[in-house]
Amino acid sequence: MDCILSYHMNPLTCGVARFNKALADKLNLPMLELFSAEGTKFRRPLLSIKLSEFTEPDAQRLEELVDGWDPRIEPRLFFHDYSATPVEATLLRKSKTVYCGNEALVSELKPLHHDVVEAWCPGHLFDAVPFPEDVDISVYTFGMAHKVRADYYYQLHDLLEATGKSYCLYISAAIHEGRSLDDSFTAAYEELKQVFGDRIFFLGFISDTGLYNYLCRCTYFAAFFTSGVRANNTSVNTAMQCGAVVLTNLDEHSPPDYRHLESLVDIRQCDGVLPLENGQLDGIAARGKEVAAIHGWSPLLDLFRNRESELG
Repeated sequence: MDCILSYHMNPLTCGVARFNKALADKLNLPMLELFSAEGTKFRRPLLSIKLSEFTEPDAQRLEELVDGWDPRIEPRLFFHDYSATPVEATLLRKSKTVYCGNEALVSELKPLHHDVVEAWCPGHLFDAVPFPEDVDISVYTFGMAHKVRADYYYQLHDLLEATGKSYCLYISAAIHEGRSLDDSFTAAYEELKQVFGDRIFFLGFISDTGLYNYLCRCTYFAAFFTSGVRANNTSVNTAMQCGAVVLTNLDEHSPPDYRHLESLVDIRQCDGVLPLENGQLDGIAARGKEVAAIHGWSPLLDLFRNRESELG
């Protein structure tokens, strides 16, 4: 084999991509996108795929790609599943060796190819790092992946460094419908890793239970926005409701009761110093919780009911 060809490329969002990336790293081979021009330059690629993950147009593209292979190419296959489709039949016909991820696939494919090899998929963690114990400052952030603002995190890094205390940043993400982790969060997260090094930890897509517990335990909840925080930023409202001290950025359109060092902390007004005194942080958290109640569900429902009553 001289390269690994993969349909999906992000190991954070796809198990097959995770396996392919780990395999490529361990074999010291390039992992390339299946339809990339660069992938066509290799003579002995391993196509490690799960056809059930393909969109219908991409399955058609795969068939066209395979049909156009140079006769000198000697592809290998790693099947993670098998659907008995025409494109899989073409792949079997053109492949030199077929690796199967489990014994059931071997039983199904042995009658269809002269060289079927039973294999498996070991687990792999790219960041098997324990959380640090007894950290002085813990910062947690979550939100929609496409809204990560890396520039404010540079400023946060400088503020944390200036404290002279130990710290770490925990980050989790959600994905907005119509977007993907590939074209949004990943690049920003890699940039943040360059800034924070081994002090940043990606938590993946966390449950509400996990979210609640991190919000209750962190020193700060950080959320930064293109212009400034708004009354409809649900991540900030959630953090305030849970009693977290919110670190964000204000502007003239932020809610008037979002005040620096009263109900939250505005990174633009920190002047190089983060408030860390426990009594002050407790006061900010308590006032933030009061503000969250003002912007909570009961007042919103009352607003709807009152307005609908006026409308008759």
